[in-house]
Amino acid sequence: MTFQKTLLYFVAGIFLFGFYSHLINSDCKDNITSRVASVPATTQPTISTTIPAAHDTTSVKEQIYRKISGKINPGDTLSKSLYRSNIPVSIHAEIIKSLQQSLDLRSLRPGDTFIAGLGPDNNLVKFTYIRSPVESYTTSCKKGAYLCCRDDVELKVETVFIKGKIKKSLFNVFLRQGESGKLVHAFADIFSARIDFNTECRKGDQIKAVFEKNFKDGKFVGYGKILYAEYKKQSGADFEGFYYSSANTKGAFFAGDGRELGSFFIKSPVPLGRLTSGFTWHRKHPILGVVRPHLGIDLAAPIGTPIMAAGDGKVIFAGHRGGFGRQIILAHANGYKTYYGHLSRFRKGLKKGTVVKQKEIIGYVGSSGMSTGSHLDYRISLNGVYLNPLTIKFKSKSFLKGTELAAFQQQKDKFKEKINCLKPHKIVAVRHIVLNSKDDGIKIL
Repeated sequence: MTFQKTLLYFVAGIFLFGFYSHLINSDCKDNITSRVASVPATTQPTISTTIPAAHDTTSVKEQIYRKISGKINPGDTLSKSLYRSNIPVSIHAEIIKSLQQSLDLRSLRPGDTFIAGLGPDNNLVKFTYIRSPVESYTTSCKKGAYLCCRDDVELKVETVFIKGKIKKSLFNVFLRQGESGKLVHAFADIFSARIDFNTECRKGDQIKAVFEKNFKDGKFVGYGKILYAEYKKQSGADFEGFYYSSANTKGAFFAGDGRELGSFFIKSPVPLGRLTSGFTWHRKHPILGVVRPHLGIDLAAPIGTPIMAAGDGKVIFAGHRGGFGRQIILAHANGYKTYYGHLSRFRKGLKKGTVVKQKEIIGYVGSSGMSTGSHLDYRISLNGVYLNPLTIKFKSKSFLKGTELAAFQQQKDKFKEKINCLKPHKIVAVRHIVLNSKDDGIKIL
């Protein structure tokens, strides 16, 4: 009996111990759960081991595991540059195919840069090709396909007015104003059919200009349009150019009376060269030492200086021609021909039969043939008779008439009134623009 009671108590004790242990454990778990739940979720550190899907571009930044940058070198193709930059060969085709949607790969230039963003499996996430601070193209994956678009670029555009007096050269007057050579060339180009800056630029002549300067993130990235240009000679001759465009008139520079400043021939194929020999029937040849005609002009410039076509025409000769060395001959309308001698090289792809536009680069200054230094021998003929390039006067390409002339003159008068009230190197206006793929006509100098 005593044994039976002892056994009963023992079994009951085990049962009660198990029951209370269950209650204690349940209570602890509930308390821990409730404490964890009460802590704000934002304070809980989390480590994600999930790898983004290869082509899910919901968040490009999260998918880019590493970046590789590269640069186009002289003679490079894009494929060669990608390979040299250690971008995986497996994505070269995707990059090239997508970039071709927005950019002619034949136009790639040395100095262009690119950045490739790669995923965890070396898959392409993003590729950006940068041609300049205002022109870049980005490839990314959208809905399983790679698409390339030109990037939008926000610019601040300042319209600036400057004026100055020539002391040494046209270059110098712009440099004193803090401007660069690109603006000088653009200014000279406006008057290229009216003024030969090789021979007509004099100390004391005056210039005025109203033009645009473009800034990106506070940094100057290039010039925009020149809106107004004036060159006033000491002799009293005054040349003005107003930029005008409308729905019926393509943008160009016009004189105050509505005549377009551009003519069928420019004065000089090397606008800022130095005249070293003029048109004459009697000149002692610097090498042969004999007197003979020099039926053109010599324009000295450093080797490699670009040479422009004087007018629209077709190449009828491009090769070596006796004492002229490397020479190009262009045929133009109405029996005119122009001749360019002593070149260092021709423009790539230029040959007999090539059609060229006025001011298009056709070759580069050199000293080939019978020459004592780098210069361009430039000649012009009409029906086989040579003419002095410095004294020929050509007609304007166009004239504004009727309502177009009236609209132009109204705009010109308002513009002149404002200019007369401005102080030198003053910011006339400021505006903000966004450049995108629709702005192919906008040029940044």
